[in-house]
Amino acid sequence: MLVYGLNKSYTDIFCFSTTRHGGCGTELYSSFNCTHYCGDSMENVLKNREILLESLPCRPYEIIVPRQIHGTDILSVDEEFLSCNEETRNEYLEGVDAVVTACRGLCICVSTADCIPILLYDSRNRCIAAIHAGWRGTVERIVEKVIKKMNDLYGTLPQDIHAVIGPGISLLSFEVGDEVYDAFFKAGFDMDIIARRYDKWHINLWEANRLQLKMLGVLDSNIEVCGICTYTNHEDFFSARRLGIKSGRILSGIMLNL
Repeated sequence: MLVYGLNKSYTDIFCFSTTRHGGCGTELYSSFNCTHYCGDSMENVLKNREILLESLPCRPYEIIVPRQIHGTDILSVDEEFLSCNEETRNEYLEGVDAVVTACRGLCICVSTADCIPILLYDSRNRCIAAIHAGWRGTVERIVEKVIKKMNDLYGTLPQDIHAVIGPGISLLSFEVGDEVYDAFFKAGFDMDIIARRYDKWHINLWEANRLQLKMLGVLDSNIEVCGICTYTNHEDFFSARRLGIKSGRILSGIMLNL
């Protein structure tokens, strides 16, 4: 398990990203896949989630994992959500790419395998977010939308946010077509900073999201960038570009400890 420096500064939270090691999965899911919608057997997923729960310093009473679609829908996990039956909860979790909550004892997560996981903590209002930011979500400024949601729900201000940008594909590995470059350009990103031209265009998703955070007012000193490329480190972290879509996923989570 990969843990972050933010845990050392604030003992009331815990945030992490899983690696490929220590579970019971086989082949392209070898061995620690905790995501239920990528083709792995549910039996292995549930076993791996139990291993994860046991390994956390403060065991959460539940893990919340949305079914992502590379969109910008945000789910607020509150007492109303927690009171729903399983079928209704699954409906709420469908098509969600970010989760926010102020509930303690819940571990909210996103699944990635080259896309960028972003974890947020508002240290003043004691609320958290888990964000899945692929290139589409980044272009559509999902980070900005999540912070606005946190402001609406909890009064979050950017200067109180601490952010972790987890393992994902690096600029050198993320080769894209002209249509992806054009999408970022039209969305107003500074292409001189986030893009490089080699044989084809390459995009720096870490930097594109870091700059979004800074432009919104998150302090540079409050942004932790993991810097691990999933594509080049595919033996330790799942990479869809290396392994294919039908492979495991990294689970990145954050929780407010009980």
